[in-house]
Order: sequence, then structure tokens, then C-alpha cells
Amino acid sequence: MKNILRIKLLVSIIVFFCNNTFYPKSKEVVFNTTSSFVLQNDSLSQNYKSAKVFFEKEDYANALREAQKIVEVGSSYSSEELVLTNYLIANIFYSTKSYDNAIKYYKKTLDLVQQLKDVEFKSEAEINFDKDFIKAEAYLNFGNSYYQLYNKDYLQKHKDSALFFYDKVDDFFSSKNNVLEVKSRAYSNSSVIYLNDTLFDKARDYAMKAIQIHRNQNNKVNEAGALVNLSNIYLSENNFKKAKETYYEALDLIRNEKSSKALIVREKIYFNLAYNLYKLKDYQAYFYQELSYNIKDSLREQEVRGIIEELDAQYDFKSAKKLLLKEEENKRLKAQRTFWVIGIGGFIIILSLLYWLNLYKLRQKNLGLQLSQNQLILNQNIEKIKSESQVRILNATIDGKESERKDIAETLHDSVSALLSSANLHLQATRSQFKGDHPIEIDKTQEIITEASQKIRDLSHTLVSSVLLKFGLKYAVKDMADKYSNSQLKFETEVGKVRRYHQSFEIKVYNIIQEFLNNILKHSKAENATIKLNEENSKLIFVISDDGVGFDKSKISDKDGLGLNQIDARIQVMNGRFHINSSVNNGTTIEVELPILEKPNHV
Repeated sequence: MKNILRIKLLVSIIVFFCNNTFYPKSKEVVFNTTSSFVLQNDSLSQNYKSAKVFFEKEDYANALREAQKIVEVGSSYSSEELVLTNYLIANIFYSTKSYDNAIKYYKKTLDLVQQLKDVEFKSEAEINFDKDFIKAEAYLNFGNSYYQLYNKDYLQKHKDSALFFYDKVDDFFSSKNNVLEVKSRAYSNSSVIYLNDTLFDKARDYAMKAIQIHRNQNNKVNEAGALVNLSNIYLSENNFKKAKETYYEALDLIRNEKSSKALIVREKIYFNLAYNLYKLKDYQAYFYQELSYNIKDSLREQEVRGIIEELDAQYDFKSAKKLLLKEEENKRLKAQRTFWVIGIGGFIIILSLLYWLNLYKLRQKNLGLQLSQNQLILNQNIEKIKSESQVRILNATIDGKESERKDIAETLHDSVSALLSSANLHLQATRSQFKGDHPIEIDKTQEIITEASQKIRDLSHTLVSSVLLKFGLKYAVKDMADKYSNSQLKFETEVGKVRRYHQSFEIKVYNIIQEFLNNILKHSKAENATIKLNEENSKLIFVISDDGVGFDKSKISDKDGLGLNQIDARIQVMNGRFHINSSVNNGTTIEVELPILEKPNHV
């Protein structure tokens, strides 16, 4: 019941502030001191005048037909009249709840206003054309249209668009009353949206802005309405005491106001104040509720009297007026007597319908959920198989390359290098057999063999580190850090308890570290980097950090080729753990934890 009442409060706010749009009657727009256009009364076409009359009579079909005649011809009419016509069409669509079309024509209106130049045409009968007011109210109705669309489809983008155009209204810097009045409505609508989203601080801020505008303009009725908005925010926050004080403040403002608008606002205040006092357990709640009902009845009677007076003026039959008043009074009394019976019966019917509807939806939901779960499990299994296959293929490719590099390096070092050394010894022996001078070709051949031996040794070390194969990870990592360090980037090592492991394990770890260091050299722009290597609980743990530019972790999915994908796949196959911690301009830290593959024992 609390939620229902709260919804009713919010609806009353939206109806009061969103739908209270001003459409000028005798003049097109009020004076503007910055960008004014003065049109001759005769310059407005008969089509536009007819469309305006139909619109004011709420005959929207004929109003749209007459306005479309102007838009279809276009070039035959002045730019100012095209602005007014498109603005009128937008208001017609808005009034008929065709919000998509309303948005389209508000945009056309704004585009045409931007194209206008500050030119004046004077005559005895003048109509004042306010450029800023049209823009401000068009932006306001832009926002109103999007918010109405949001109430239909609940798309977040429509609510965001409504707030965007309300902010566009706020961007206008003008001290004119008509633009400020539009601003106050934009503030009130923004306040309602933020109230619905339970963003109470923002809701209060915009409500206070609207209140301040009405206060500066000494518009007590509108200020009271804005105070009702603020009170409802306090009410939604369960700040009933503050809400009560604000409702009383609003009542004091319009205590001596007699207009019909003031009466409507007073009825809203009584209704909401009654609920607030009820929450405070104040017996006066029933008193204000009765006042609210009395005003509603009074407004209904005024409406009926207005209808009767119109009929009386047109057809002059007083007996019908008396009969209508009597019937209305009987209906009101009958409605009061049957209110509780109808209410209870309707409530029981609604509960029954909701029960069966929820039961049906629950069954459909359970069935859909079961099907979705089965499909999800199937998709997960397929993705898991694909992922595992890709990892195995990638790992097999990398293993093959490492094995091939190792074989080539060993062949170059053990066979080719030995052969070259042997050839060099033979040449040395040959040179000793010459007494005195020996052929210069022997020296040149020895130089070539020495150079070839050096290149083969370097190539062998490039393929697989000889330090790694001979002395293990501890010294190979230090050697790598020394080789990679230069005048712009310094690598430091902190190697703890590290021993010899299975050769293939050491090569894989060495290649992973080497790939990380290559990435630091290429991308980090760092000045210092640290490699920490240690063995803990049968696991090899290494941490690589730098003070470089870092990167956005959300874009790590962009990795490709054999870079981070290769490392990730290798670590997964080795049953390890891989974590990257980085952010822009804060460097990068990489942590890898791998189960140790022990060196085999040979008997």
C-alpha cells in the first residue's frame, strides 16, 4: 500500500510539472531582448492562423492538416513562419502522445531557428518572435517526449536523453521571465526523474532551483507546487518531519490565493500531507484527507457547472442544467455509499487475477529457465572443448619450436663448432710445417674459421641460452637481465632459493620471462624493472615489475599473436597461475606461479 501511495504522489508531480506546457495564444512568443524578430500580422498565412485556432480548440487533426500545407510548400513562406509551423506541429504530436514524431519536429524547429538571422520587419500590428524562448521550450519538450517514451518502454537511453535536454535548458543564460519559467519546469522534471531513481540529493538540488526561480518571480502558486515536489522527496526519504514542515510552508504561501490553479495545488498538498501525518501517527491526517476530498468534489462541481453554463449560453435550456446538477449530486452520493463495496470487491478480483497470472508466469519462467540452463551447459561444454583444443594446439606448436631450437643449438655447438675447431687445429699444424714464410691463405682461412665459429656460438646462444643449459635458471635470469639492461632501462634481479629443475621446465620458464622482458622493452617506456625469482612449497614463483606507462586492463582482451596469448596458454598447460596488475601511468606488475617439474634422477 505504501508503494501504491508513493506512485500516486509521483504521478501527481509528473502530471503537474511535465504536462503543464505553455502554448502561447494571442501572440506567438513573448518579447526577447537579445534576439527579436518582429513580423507583420498580415505576413502570417491563413493556413497557419487556421491551424493555430484548431490547435487551441484541441481539434488536432484539422490543425495538423492546415500546418502540413505550409510545410509541404515550404519555400513560399517566410523562415519565421516555417519555424512557428514546425513548432506547432511538434506541439500537436506531443499533445496526441505521438512522441517520436514530436521529437522529429522539435529538432526541425531548432535547426530552422539556428538558420535565422536577426532581421526586423515592422508594421502597425506586431507579433513578437522570441528566438531563445522557442529554443528553450523546444529543448524542454524534447526532454518531456523522451521521458514519455521511457514511461512506455523503460529504455535507459530515453531517460538519459530526457536528462540531457533538460540540462540543455539549464545552459541558457537569460534573466527573462519566460525563459526562467521554462527552466523551472526543466528543474522540476529532472527532480522527478532523480526521485524515481532514489537519487535524493540530486532531486533536492533541482527542486530547490525551481523553488528559487518561482520565489524570485513572486509566483506563489508555482512556488507552492515546487515545494510540494520537495516535500515528496523528503517523504520518499522517510523524513516525515521535514516533509510536514515543507507542506505547511507551501500551504502558507497560497493561503489567500483564490485561483483555480491554487485550489488544485492546495488539494495536492492536503492529500500528500494527510499521508505524511498518517506516517507520523498524527490524528490530523484524517482532517486533511477530508479537506482534500472536499476540494476534489468542489472542483468536480465547478467542472459540471462550466459544462452547464456553456450549454446554457448556446442552447438556453435551464431545466437541463438543473437536471444535470441533480443527477451529478445523486451520482456523488451514490459513489460515496458504494465506494467501499466496490473497492473491496475489486481488490479481491485483482488479487485473484494477480495470483493466477503470477502462477502462470512462474511456470513459464521455470520452464524457460530450465531450457536456458541446459543450453548454457551445452554451450559451456562446447566452448571448453574448443578452448582446450586451441590451448593444446598452441602448446604443441610452442613445444615443437622449443625442441627444434634446442636440437639446432646442440648440433651447432656440439658438431659444427667442434668441426670448425678441428679444422682450425689442422691449419695450425699445417702452418708449423712451413719453415719461414707460409702462404697468406692459411691466415685468411683461420680468420674465416674463427669468425664462423663465433657466429655459430652466438647463434647457438640465441636459440637456447648456454648459461641456462649449463648453470640453470638462477644464473640464466641474471645473465638475461645484464644483457637487456642499457642506459635507458635497468633490469635488477632478486633470486632466492632456486635450484636445478627438469631441463624442459627450465627452458619454458626462461622463455616466459624472456617474453615479458621483451614486452617491457617494446611498450613500457620504463626506466627500472625488477625480476624476483623464488621457490616456495614446491612451486616456482616469479614477479616482474616496472615503473613504465602501464596499460588499461580492460583492453587486455586485445592481445593477439604469440604474445600474452602464448604465455597464458603455456601457463595453463603447466597448471600455473598468471595475474597482471596494471593501470595507465602506474606501471605493471606480473605474478606467475608454476608447479615445479623435478629433474629426473639417473642411476
